[in-house]
Amino acid sequence: MIEEDNITTDEELLTLEEEIQNVASREQELAAEVGKLKDQLLRTLAELENYRKRAEREREEMAKFAITGFARELLTVADNLRRAIESIPSEHDDPQNLLKSLLEGVEITEKELLSAFKKHNIEKVEPLGQTFDHHFHQAMFEVEDQDQPAGTIIHVLQPGYILNGRLLRPAMVGVAKGKNTEPPLQPSEIDLT
Repeated sequence: MIEEDNITTDEELLTLEEEIQNVASREQELAAEVGKLKDQLLRTLAELENYRKRAEREREEMAKFAITGFARELLTVADNLRRAIESIPSEHDDPQNLLKSLLEGVEITEKELLSAFKKHNIEKVEPLGQTFDHHFHQAMFEVEDQDQPAGTIIHVLQPGYILNGRLLRPAMVGVAKGKNTEPPLQPSEIDLT
Protein backbone atom coordinates (compact mmCIF):
# COMPACT_ATOMS: atom_id res chain seq x y z
CA MET A 1 0.00 0.00 0.00
CA ILE A 2 2.84 2.32 0.67
CA GLU A 3 4.10 1.71 -2.82
CA GLU A 4 0.78 2.68 -4.29
CA ASP A 5 0.83 5.86 -2.24
CA ASN A 6 4.29 6.68 -3.63
CA ILE A 7 3.11 6.09 -7.18
CA THR A 8 0.12 8.30 -6.67
CA THR A 9 2.28 10.92 -5.09
CA ASP A 10 4.81 10.69 -7.94
CA GLU A 11 2.02 10.96 -10.50
CA GLU A 12 0.55 13.88 -8.63
CA LEU A 13 3.96 15.54 -8.52
CA LEU A 14 4.40 15.06 -12.26
CA THR A 15 0.97 16.46 -12.90
CA LEU A 16 1.68 19.41 -10.62
CA GLU A 17 5.02 20.10 -12.37
CA GLU A 18 3.32 19.99 -15.78
CA GLU A 19 0.64 22.28 -14.48
CA ILE A 20 3.27 24.68 -13.09
CA GLN A 21 5.09 24.64 -16.45
CA ASN A 22 1.82 25.27 -18.28
CA VAL A 23 1.01 28.16 -15.95
CA ALA A 24 4.54 29.58 -16.34
CA SER A 25 4.34 29.21 -20.12
CA ARG A 26 0.92 30.85 -20.18
CA GLU A 27 2.24 33.63 -17.96
CA GLN A 28 5.09 34.28 -20.43
CA GLU A 29 2.63 34.31 -23.34
CA LEU A 30 0.39 36.75 -21.51
CA ALA A 31 3.35 38.97 -20.58
CA ALA A 32 4.45 39.02 -24.26
CA GLU A 33 0.89 39.84 -25.33
CA VAL A 34 0.69 42.64 -22.73
CA GLY A 35 3.99 44.04 -24.04
CA LYS A 36 2.72 43.87 -27.63
CA LEU A 37 -0.55 45.59 -26.70
CA LYS A 38 1.30 48.24 -24.70
CA ASP A 39 3.54 48.94 -27.73
CA GLN A 40 0.45 49.21 -29.99
CA LEU A 41 -1.19 51.56 -27.51
CA LEU A 42 1.90 53.81 -27.35
CA ARG A 43 2.15 53.90 -31.16
CA THR A 44 -1.55 54.70 -31.46
CA LEU A 45 -1.23 57.50 -28.90
CA ALA A 46 1.79 58.91 -30.76
CA GLU A 47 -0.09 58.78 -34.08
CA LEU A 48 -3.07 60.48 -32.49
CA GLU A 49 -0.85 63.23 -31.08
CA ASN A 50 0.81 63.73 -34.50
CA TYR A 51 -2.61 63.89 -36.17
CA ARG A 52 -3.79 66.44 -33.61
CA LYS A 53 -0.72 68.63 -34.22
CA ARG A 54 -1.04 68.34 -38.01
CA ALA A 55 -4.77 69.20 -37.88
CA GLU A 56 -3.99 72.21 -35.68
CA ARG A 57 -1.32 73.45 -38.13
CA GLU A 58 -3.70 73.00 -41.07
CA ARG A 59 -6.47 74.80 -39.21
CA GLU A 60 -4.17 77.72 -38.40
CA GLU A 61 -2.96 77.92 -42.00
CA MET A 62 -6.52 77.76 -43.32
CA ALA A 63 -7.56 80.58 -41.01
CA LYS A 64 -4.48 82.59 -41.92
CA PHE A 65 -5.04 82.34 -45.70
CA ALA A 66 -8.85 82.08 -45.83
CA ILE A 67 -9.20 85.54 -47.34
CA THR A 68 -6.81 84.90 -50.23
CA GLY A 69 -9.54 84.91 -52.92
CA PHE A 70 -11.12 88.03 -51.45
CA ALA A 71 -7.77 89.77 -51.26
CA ARG A 72 -6.97 88.97 -54.92
CA GLU A 73 -10.27 90.51 -55.99
CA LEU A 74 -9.54 93.69 -54.02
CA LEU A 75 -6.19 94.10 -55.76
CA THR A 76 -7.96 94.98 -59.01
CA VAL A 77 -10.04 97.58 -57.16
CA ALA A 78 -6.87 99.13 -55.76
CA ASP A 79 -5.29 99.20 -59.23
CA ASN A 80 -8.37 100.84 -60.80
CA LEU A 81 -8.51 103.51 -58.10
CA ARG A 82 -4.83 104.31 -58.70
CA ARG A 83 -5.43 104.54 -62.48
CA ALA A 84 -8.34 106.95 -61.89
CA ILE A 85 -6.13 109.15 -59.71
CA GLU A 86 -3.30 109.13 -62.26
CA SER A 87 -5.64 109.92 -65.20
CA ILE A 88 -6.52 113.34 -63.74
CA PRO A 89 -3.93 116.00 -64.64
CA SER A 90 -2.21 117.43 -61.58
CA GLU A 91 -2.49 121.04 -62.83
CA HIS A 92 -5.83 122.53 -63.85
CA ASP A 93 -6.47 125.88 -65.51
CA ASP A 94 -9.87 126.15 -63.84
CA PRO A 95 -10.31 123.28 -61.37
CA GLN A 96 -13.96 122.36 -61.07
CA ASN A 97 -15.41 121.33 -57.75
CA LEU A 98 -16.69 118.08 -59.22
CA LEU A 99 -13.29 117.05 -60.50
CA LYS A 100 -11.66 118.06 -57.22
CA SER A 101 -14.24 116.13 -55.20
CA LEU A 102 -13.81 113.11 -57.44
CA LEU A 103 -10.07 113.15 -56.97
CA GLU A 104 -10.36 113.57 -53.20
CA GLY A 105 -12.94 110.79 -52.96
CA VAL A 106 -10.85 108.37 -54.99
CA GLU A 107 -7.74 109.19 -52.95
CA ILE A 108 -9.60 108.67 -49.67
CA THR A 109 -11.03 105.39 -50.98
CA GLU A 110 -7.57 104.19 -51.95
CA LYS A 111 -6.18 105.11 -48.51
CA GLU A 112 -9.00 103.21 -46.81
CA LEU A 113 -8.45 100.22 -49.04
CA LEU A 114 -4.71 100.19 -48.36
CA SER A 115 -5.44 100.54 -44.65
CA ALA A 116 -7.74 97.49 -44.84
CA PHE A 117 -4.99 95.62 -46.68
CA LYS A 118 -2.53 96.48 -43.91
CA LYS A 119 -4.96 95.24 -41.22
CA HIS A 120 -5.16 91.90 -43.01
CA ASN A 121 -1.37 91.65 -43.51
CA ILE A 122 -1.48 92.40 -47.24
CA GLU A 123 1.73 94.15 -48.24
CA LYS A 124 2.45 95.96 -51.49
CA VAL A 125 5.59 94.91 -53.39
CA GLU A 126 7.34 97.96 -54.89
CA PRO A 127 10.34 96.46 -56.71
CA LEU A 128 11.63 99.49 -58.66
CA GLY A 129 15.45 99.42 -58.62
CA GLN A 130 15.61 95.91 -57.14
CA THR A 131 17.12 92.84 -58.79
CA PHE A 132 14.55 90.69 -60.61
CA ASP A 133 13.34 87.73 -58.52
CA HIS A 134 11.01 85.29 -60.28
CA HIS A 135 9.43 84.43 -56.92
CA PHE A 136 8.00 87.96 -56.57
CA HIS A 137 8.16 89.51 -60.05
CA GLN A 138 6.83 88.73 -63.52
CA ALA A 139 8.96 90.18 -66.35
CA MET A 140 6.78 91.69 -69.07
CA PHE A 141 9.59 93.10 -71.22
CA GLU A 142 13.33 93.79 -71.32
CA VAL A 143 14.91 97.14 -72.14
CA GLU A 144 18.46 97.97 -73.19
CA ASP A 145 19.83 100.20 -70.44
CA GLN A 146 23.53 101.03 -70.28
CA ASP A 147 23.17 102.63 -66.82
CA GLN A 148 21.66 99.63 -65.02
CA PRO A 149 23.11 96.16 -64.46
CA ALA A 150 21.31 93.30 -66.20
CA GLY A 151 18.32 92.03 -64.24
CA THR A 152 17.52 95.34 -62.52
CA ILE A 153 13.85 96.31 -62.48
CA ILE A 154 13.55 99.68 -64.24
CA HIS A 155 9.78 99.91 -64.72
CA VAL A 156 6.79 98.67 -62.67
CA LEU A 157 3.61 98.13 -64.68
CA GLN A 158 1.65 96.75 -61.77
CA PRO A 159 2.75 96.33 -58.14
CA GLY A 160 2.71 92.91 -56.53
CA TYR A 161 1.16 91.96 -53.21
CA ILE A 162 2.04 89.56 -50.39
CA LEU A 163 -0.40 88.08 -47.84
CA ASN A 164 1.22 86.94 -44.57
CA GLY A 165 4.52 86.39 -46.35
CA ARG A 166 2.92 84.39 -49.21
CA LEU A 167 2.77 85.86 -52.72
CA LEU A 168 -0.73 86.92 -53.77
CA ARG A 169 0.24 88.41 -57.10
CA PRO A 170 3.67 89.01 -58.62
CA ALA A 171 4.66 92.53 -59.64
CA MET A 172 4.59 93.00 -63.42
CA VAL A 173 7.88 94.65 -64.31
CA GLY A 174 10.24 95.78 -67.06
CA VAL A 175 13.80 94.54 -66.62
CA ALA A 176 17.10 96.02 -67.85
CA LYS A 177 19.09 93.92 -70.28
CA GLY A 178 22.25 95.69 -69.29
CA LYS A 179 25.26 96.29 -71.50
CA ASN A 180 25.51 94.26 -74.67
CA THR A 181 28.63 92.18 -74.16
CA GLU A 182 28.86 90.83 -77.72
CA PRO A 183 30.20 93.19 -80.39
CA PRO A 184 28.05 93.50 -83.52
CA LEU A 185 29.00 91.29 -86.45
CA GLN A 186 31.17 92.86 -89.17
CA PRO A 187 30.09 92.34 -92.78
CA SER A 188 33.13 90.11 -93.38
CA GLU A 189 32.04 87.79 -90.49
CA ILE A 190 28.54 87.09 -91.85
CA ASP A 191 28.17 83.68 -93.48
CA LEU A 192 26.05 84.05 -96.61
CA THR A 193 26.03 80.38 -97.62
